[in-house]
Amino acid sequence: MKIEREEAAGLNQFTSYGDGWVAVGGERLTAGALVAARDLVTGWGPPSIDRLESAHVEAIAALDPEVVLLGTGRAFRFPGPALLAPLHARRIGVEVMDTKAACRTYNLLLAEGRRVVAAIIVE
Repeated sequence: MKIEREEAAGLNQFTSYGDGWVAVGGERLTAGALVAARDLVTGWGPPSIDRLESAHVEAIAALDPEVVLLGTGRAFRFPGPALLAPLHARRIGVEVMDTKAACRTYNLLLAEGRRVVAAIIVE
């Protein structure tokens, strides 16, 4: 699906997505990524939410977000609460949703000027 939106020059935005991929600024990604306004970390994360580890969460926190959108792949699946505890301890908001919803929500929050990071699992 192509996402229609206003361009925010110089900022990373999701431009489309489909099963097994997302596109950021027109660049198609087939593996997990961390997406922030000015940072794009490709090759991030586990192949599925069941394999999320504390090192993955620390990489998210290192980007200093206000809110994290954790895209869990094709379906919504909540990770164990202990894994997300370091983010909550730093007073970082966390929303868990399927990857497609995370892409759409990220673009909306970015347009509002929020310090948002999308942690995307692609499957």
